[in-house]
Amino acid sequence: MSTRLTAALDTLLDRSLVLGYTRIGPAVRRRWWPADPAPGSLSGRRVVVTGATSGIGTAMVVSFARLGATVHVLGRNPDKVAATVADVRRRQPTADLVGEVCDVGDLDAVRAWCDDLAGRVDALHGLVHNAGVMVRERTESAQGHELALAVHVLGPQLMTERLLPLLGGGSVVFMSSGGMYSAGLRTTPDEIEYRDGTYDGVRGYARTKRMQVELADAWNDRLRGGDVRVESCHPGWASTPGVTDSLPGFDKVMGPLFRDAASGADTAVWLVATRPDSRGTHHFWHDRAPRPTTYPVQRRTDPAARRAFLDHVAEATGSAWPV
Repeated sequence: MSTRLTAALDTLLDRSLVLGYTRIGPAVRRRWWPADPAPGSLSGRRVVVTGATSGIGTAMVVSFARLGATVHVLGRNPDKVAATVADVRRRQPTADLVGEVCDVGDLDAVRAWCDDLAGRVDALHGLVHNAGVMVRERTESAQGHELALAVHVLGPQLMTERLLPLLGGGSVVFMSSGGMYSAGLRTTPDEIEYRDGTYDGVRGYARTKRMQVELADAWNDRLRGGDVRVESCHPGWASTPGVTDSLPGFDKVMGPLFRDAASGADTAVWLVATRPDSRGTHHFWHDRAPRPTTYPVQRRTDPAARRAFLDHVAEATGSAWPV
């Protein structure tokens, strides 16, 4: 199959959503997508996975461990972390796992955990921001930020900032969502924090997933020329507890076509293990290929909105961005 034909078919799958986002997508794309990471390619390397105690997060832990990595299994519930570590070790007796407890949405907890980790390890090869939340009513974090914003954006931003000295030659991956295509950036702090009194959990989730994509691009602008790569990706429509619990209607209709968790985790694992060249792209991936961050019928992100968003993130987390 020619490169031109595969590119056209790949684009058709991507634009159709149902064909590209469900298990049909990888079933077709495996015929031409890049090679799997080599066995043992992460031996001697450390990878942190947040939101690691269920669904896609646990699938990442399994995949990274199979590639030989020491995997830091991070969750906010100590019992779930211990159970996940025990379960993966039962399946993979040779897996090298480290249980980690931190509430990613609590910035004070993130600071304390990062400082503790930095005292225990010399280097990280991968940091995957997979922790996620979708709530029905507007809820605030310990620092008073909208919860989805805190878990998906502020906590990961602060974690990346504080662990950056450990990440030389490594990769950071934000697990976004295809739902980000339905949302744009807001420009005022009240809009960014969703304080307008019209909170919608699904919409709030999509907004913060758009923010993650913009955040990955901003990190690449900041680190241009360096050896740390920052990417974002989306998993397609995968069968996970988060989807089943938060979107039961969608799960009922599309469930038979959902990917499994391992398929949803695939691109994030591949990005960390192979570190593909993403120069010239928007650093947003799906099924091992770069994807546009807007479709042709959508307007590109307003630079003023992007600046306002980054300024809010910087103020909330104490980060620094290039002017």
